[in-house]
Amino acid sequence: MGRAFGFLSLIVVVAAGAYIYMRQTQGVMTAGTSNPTATVDLIGVRNDLLAIAQAERSHAASQGTFVSIDALRSQGELTMERNNRGPYNYTAEISDSSFRVVATYSGPESSGMPKTISIDQTMQISQQ
Repeated sequence: MGRAFGFLSLIVVVAAGAYIYMRQTQGVMTAGTSNPTATVDLIGVRNDLLAIAQAERSHAASQGTFVSIDALRSQGELTMERNNRGPYNYTAEISDSSFRVVATYSGPESSGMPKTISIDQTMQISQQ
């Protein structure tokens, strides 16, 4: 009886772990894509946007202004060497009191990928 209970408990724990893993995997596979390369690109783009936004905020805290991505890079505040990742290209919209960094999709129309992903000084990522 003890072995049967232990085996049954093991099965329940493995099933619960598999369910949690499946739910986490679905959460990472964003934008309705099941393409692993597209998922990696989306995660990378979000991480890039966070890095750019953090550099903007850091620059504004020390210098009092927001600047372009190239200016952040030339001043050593952003180590990212390129303005794109996969099918996304980055641009920054700067004003005296705010910024918005936009990643614009330039790949195939039927991919199901978001057309734009952006972040602003609130550090909130939005996609369309």
